[in-house]
Amino acid sequence: MFGTARRPAQAQPAPFEVLPLDVRSEESVEQCVELALSRAGKLDVLVNNAGYALTGAAEETSIEEAKAQFDTNFFGAVRVVNAVLPAMRKAGSGKIINIGSLAGLTAIPFMPFYSATKFALEGYSETLWYELRPLGISVSLVEPAFVHTNIGEGSSIASRALADYDAPRQRTLASIGRFVKEGIAPEQVAACVLEIVESQSPRLRYRVGTDATWLPRLKAVAPWRLFADGVWRKFAREARV
Repeated sequence: MFGTARRPAQAQPAPFEVLPLDVRSEESVEQCVELALSRAGKLDVLVNNAGYALTGAAEETSIEEAKAQFDTNFFGAVRVVNAVLPAMRKAGSGKIINIGSLAGLTAIPFMPFYSATKFALEGYSETLWYELRPLGISVSLVEPAFVHTNIGEGSSIASRALADYDAPRQRTLASIGRFVKEGIAPEQVAACVLEIVESQSPRLRYRVGTDATWLPRLKAVAPWRLFADGVWRKFAREARV
């Protein structure tokens, strides 16, 4: 999603156009960015929000499924960032906002490769922050807890189910579904993005929602076994890990 950092002066919002974009295709990304530049003249803001959830145990997930997850959730963001950076470097300004996840702060059982893409986005965004700051370009990560969206409708399930994982997998996926249903409103994430857009000096990380705030803090100070047992019970409702 592209945008400008300044609101129009007129009372009515300026019209906008939705451009086709497939983050898995370098050709599609390049065409979209070129078209956006031809229409707007410059790019002030990039929000990377494309992604889907892949569920299932790590052993149940094929290499092809894992690669597809990374191709969208991680390399999709990399492609779009690479496409917009020449224009932002030329302008000496711009804001890149990557939508991360609680799953990039603490791994979620039975979402191993979704978690891995979000952990990868954390490291990638932090590195970008160092590299682009001297060029006048800011990089921010929005790290929401569970958000009440229809992400489940677009989720994929690992194709090879193994009986040994059936019980904890079913309990965990049921818990995840409940957490999404009871999650924070998408408007809270949008408000955070707007805060970054309007900030003169945005931070690297913005955590949205209670779980995204306290779980990483607890992980940093609690003994690993105690923290891991709590995560397992939260998702799989068993007292051992």
